[in-house]
Amino acid sequence: MGMTMTQKILAAHAGLPEVHAGDLIEAKLDIVLGNDVTTPVAIGVFEKAGFTEVFDKDRIVIALDHYTPCKDIKSAELCVTAREFAKKHDITHLYDVGTVGIEHALLPEQGLVGPGDCIIGADSHTCTYGALGAFSTGVGSTDMAAGMASGLNWFKVPSAIKVELTGKLQPYVSGKDVILHLIGMIGVDGALYQSLEFTGEGVAELSMDDRFTISNMAIEAGGKNGIFPVDDKTKEYIRGRFKREPAFYEADEDAEYERVVKIDLSELKPTVSLPHLPSNTKTVDEVAGMPIQQVVIGSCTNGRMSDMRTAAAILKGRKVADGVRCIVIPATQQIYLDCMEEGLLKIFVEAGCAVSAPTCGPCLGGHMGVMADGERAVATTNRNFIGRMGHTGSEVVLASPAVAAASAVAGCIAAPGV
Repeated sequence: MGMTMTQKILAAHAGLPEVHAGDLIEAKLDIVLGNDVTTPVAIGVFEKAGFTEVFDKDRIVIALDHYTPCKDIKSAELCVTAREFAKKHDITHLYDVGTVGIEHALLPEQGLVGPGDCIIGADSHTCTYGALGAFSTGVGSTDMAAGMASGLNWFKVPSAIKVELTGKLQPYVSGKDVILHLIGMIGVDGALYQSLEFTGEGVAELSMDDRFTISNMAIEAGGKNGIFPVDDKTKEYIRGRFKREPAFYEADEDAEYERVVKIDLSELKPTVSLPHLPSNTKTVDEVAGMPIQQVVIGSCTNGRMSDMRTAAAILKGRKVADGVRCIVIPATQQIYLDCMEEGLLKIFVEAGCAVSAPTCGPCLGGHMGVMADGERAVATTNRNFIGRMGHTGSEVVLASPAVAAASAVAGCIAAPGV
């Protein structure tokens, strides 16, 4: 029996001719990632275990993105711990305030991850890099500590679900709608410890930003990882950006899948996830008019340049509705700069939005948009669990940048273009 893309990457990094679902393997790591929340915990484990050196100072990335610019003393202390460790071990890739971006937008932008890589990160949305044809997955801080010391990690080889995409996206439908639709179909545990492998002619219709969004939220279906085949769009994205030699893998024709899920992109409509699970999906026309108090446009899921342009196109010449707070967060310093140069920041400010420096901030109820009891937000983030963005009595509705911007103007959940 042949192997899936994920299995081929894991076999290569384990130095094995083949692997199969359920195998326990030890694989070499290309990148080990942590942030300001998880890295200090990993440092504690690292030092308690008696490790004195990192395996490769160029292959560890620390992005201080969750609670920065620091919101309180505790967050400041966490950052100090990470900075001191990075200095002690001469870590090449420390991204701090002024250079940092939301980690899962930052690493691809900076060319630190690429096709064929094996990547772990002490953050569940590390699966984002599957958009580039890499195996990437989230781990705990203990695994991060072991990875920093040894450059190795144990994996149970996942089985896979094939997601066949056909057709073309309709106006105002994006990768966010695709992944919300999929999660609504299979549930938040529908791909539990499985690889979501996206295939079919519809892949070519998706931009790289669409693919990053879809891979990012594979974890919201329980997936170990999400992964896309490498095509011309992928190669164009990494050209001049990714400095290491890429490795391109394709699934074998006789690769084994647990099941096949088919999605016709042309049939999809703008979609939202209602509280309190990403699987609680409805099309926007089914819930239009639901009142809101806040809109957040940003996060590692939808804070990229195409997301900023989409939101700005809808907000241009309009005003955020009375009683609604609209917060826009470009995901990296480069995206912030590009927004400035294209005049998007002016559009956002004139519409009545608050524009933030790059930060995860409100996505995890950190800062820059924490909600009170009874408030509801439309957000381009990836999770809408109880209390995710503040008070346990608040609610988060997940949506695309187009829906979020249209809702900000309408003062309620609204379809773009209406």
